[in-house]
Amino acid sequence: MQRLEALAVARGIARRPFTVSGSEDGTAGSVAFPVVGGVGTSASRNAIAALRDDLVPQTLGGIPGVETAVTGVPAEDVDFTHQMRHGLPYVIGFVLLLGFLLLLVAFRSIVVPLKAIVLNLLSVGAAYGVLVLVFQHHWAEGILGFTSNGAIISWLPLFLFVVLFGLSMDYHVFILSRVREAVDHGMRTEDAVRYGITVTAGVVTSAALVMVGVFSLFGSLSSLDVKQAGVGLGVAVLIDATIVRAVLLPATMKLLGEWNWYLPRALERLPRTDLEAPPARDPV
Repeated sequence: MQRLEALAVARGIARRPFTVSGSEDGTAGSVAFPVVGGVGTSASRNAIAALRDDLVPQTLGGIPGVETAVTGVPAEDVDFTHQMRHGLPYVIGFVLLLGFLLLLVAFRSIVVPLKAIVLNLLSVGAAYGVLVLVFQHHWAEGILGFTSNGAIISWLPLFLFVVLFGLSMDYHVFILSRVREAVDHGMRTEDAVRYGITVTAGVVTSAALVMVGVFSLFGSLSSLDVKQAGVGLGVAVLIDATIVRAVLLPATMKLLGEWNWYLPRALERLPRTDLEAPPARDPV
């Protein structure tokens, strides 16, 4: 125990005092000490890596029959972050594939789902960029009333991706449904795009303002986790409802023209689905 303490302090990854405790029968024991850096920072993660890979094997790990483990809040953060990184590609792949298939069947177009995925990823990427700019630097501390620890909460990127992708897809399908209906009634694509944006602008803008207002309240709270989530969601919804849906979506659809509805012959057998149920008829 003393050797572990001396090495940890000498390496600069821990601070005294060390607290040593053990079971009554002498078969188990623990050493508790504060590691350098706050939870989630690179300093604490480097400290946990050094303990697990170097110091503990050199000291306690050399005793025959001894089983060791490094626990505590910093270690839990390292393990949780590792698990999130491991599952992140699978979650992203599943969400993108499912969204692509649903839009492919709904709009009978291979261009629409591909464009939707790109635009939605732009919204998510913009939210990530704002989070890094605000919470991994110090310029917004006075505005939002927090002290930056130089890190983003480990669960937040995946959480934001899933929530924002769902919200972005909701806007996208709502607008494109009106565009597709106009095209099916004989309108040219560029005229249908103008019509779809016009008739949905009020609803999209109102919904976006409500969500931005709610998420802004989260951003004003003292909890750093909730503050980061609120800022990320609020900024992403604002960017998505303005720059992405009001500018990029109609611009790309106008440029592509009739290619928006391109469907390869191999996919012509896809089932035809109505985006919405037909209006009910008045009783005779």
